[in-house]
Amino acid sequence: MARLDQIARLIRSKNAGPFCLTLDVLFVDEAAHRRVVDAGAITREKMAALHQRPLEHVVVYHHPAALALKVSIVPAGSVMDTDLYGAQQHVLPYPIEIA
Repeated sequence: MARLDQIARLIRSKNAGPFCLTLDVLFVDEAAHRRVVDAGAITREKMAALHQRPLEHVVVYHHPAALALKVSIVPAGSVMDTDLYGAQQHVLPYPIEIA
């Protein structure tokens, strides 16, 4: 077993407009990308639970040609949110275990 942050080349988060958070997970090679996809580690259900959002607010995009996964959460944030740029949300999926 390995953690997502040990397999991915880059995990980043940022706002994608005033109401959308985007999370990018990029891999160094096809084997690493396929390992995470086949493990079902990044799904709408898992990302919604991790970010404490309703399922209908989360979309997961697969980009095999770019060796990447993208998660979009709309709407993102709340009145009491202190991370206006979404710059610290990338750490949440780090400990996800990949078989």
